[in-house]
Amino acid sequence: MQCDDGTLLGHGAKDVTIINIDTLESTVSAVSGWHCPVCAECEFDDGEGQRYSEALSALRKLADKQRANELRAIRKKLGLRQADAGKLFGGGVSAFSDYECGKKTDKSTVLLLKLLGKHPELLREVQGV
Repeated sequence: MQCDDGTLLGHGAKDVTIINIDTLESTVSAVSGWHCPVCAECEFDDGEGQRYSEALSALRKLADKQRANELRAIRKKLGLRQADAGKLFGGGVSAFSDYECGKKTDKSTVLLLKLLGKHPELLREVQGV
């Protein structure tokens, strides 16, 4: 078996790291499959894809929870109620609750809120005051 660039894959069990989900990472130990020594991609043996997928799902849940907690802390730092944040960022009164429960993620809203968390003096400008 070969990788996309023609590198021969080696068969065996290696630890595979899931990286860069909101700067979190996790390692799935001893993943059996065909591993590329150059790009670290793996073509999983039967059942190994499920193990990897479960680890990825768990990491995403953790990242969602951490992001939700961060957004809640920033909103409170800015002195906004959830209803105020919902009006400011769109979606109405209950929409911001979805961000803080990890049910909703809109990249532009998250980025803007993080920016306001670092520069709270910009809040009045964003509010159009």
